[in-house]
Amino acid sequence: MLMQGSQAANEWAFPNPATPPGSSAYYGVRFAPLGLRDDLAALLGWRHLVRSVVDEVSDRGVAARKLGWWNDELERIFAGTGRHPLGVPLGRLIARAELPRQPFIDIILGTEAILADRHARDVAALAALADLDLGALFELIARTHGETTPAGFAAARRAGSYCGMVLLLRDSGRLLRQDRCGFLPEDRLSRHGVIHADRRPTEIRKHLAALLADLAEDLNRHRASLSHDLLRLPAVVRIRVRLADRLLAEIADSDFEVADHRIALTPIRKLWNAWRESRRESLV
Repeated sequence: MLMQGSQAANEWAFPNPATPPGSSAYYGVRFAPLGLRDDLAALLGWRHLVRSVVDEVSDRGVAARKLGWWNDELERIFAGTGRHPLGVPLGRLIARAELPRQPFIDIILGTEAILADRHARDVAALAALADLDLGALFELIARTHGETTPAGFAAARRAGSYCGMVLLLRDSGRLLRQDRCGFLPEDRLSRHGVIHADRRPTEIRKHLAALLADLAEDLNRHRASLSHDLLRLPAVVRIRVRLADRLLAEIADSDFEVADHRIALTPIRKLWNAWRESRRESLV
């Protein structure tokens, strides 16, 4: 039985279901220090398992109960009694790096907000939603690399918020097909003539490209505010920011036609950009 448990835990070593070859997550971790790769894969595994509830569970009541289980499991992992195989490596990392609970809780809260389709009032609320996802994850990544300063944590969360907003733009068509539109800021919907009575996914799709083009301008301003902090962040975070830059440009080149298409970078482009970004560290 112990061997089976060890084998199950090893499934969450790098690469794992959260860091499959060819993914942005894979290339970020691939250029991290060798001794940290399994730790980072465990962190990404936690986020992957929690966020997968959005796509894998169609009944919102069932999804809420599943997230409740993950919340309880988090408490067990911190107590050293986790039931999921990921709990073994993640528990060791939490103890060794003295990781706090709150960023893990934030990832659950962000997933709950998407499932509940809570409406973002404006771009600041959209950024806050993304902060509860990749912002929290990137803080944990920074802490795993030894970051101890509030300024470092804040920079990591801003980087994660930017990357998270890019992913929300990329996934907006899929989210609308799931009857979720709360992530789209209400003030921008109004600006584009989508009145409250018409805020249905089928109606929003007609305005989606123009709405996303508008939001992209805000993302570019958000990105500009990161520039002076990027070099203090671990390569795995910087790589994700660089890939988000390229993805946002790709989405813009498509004229934001993501309603029925999922736009992605090819693995070779991800590899090239990840390698280039990792080289910056040795040249500084």
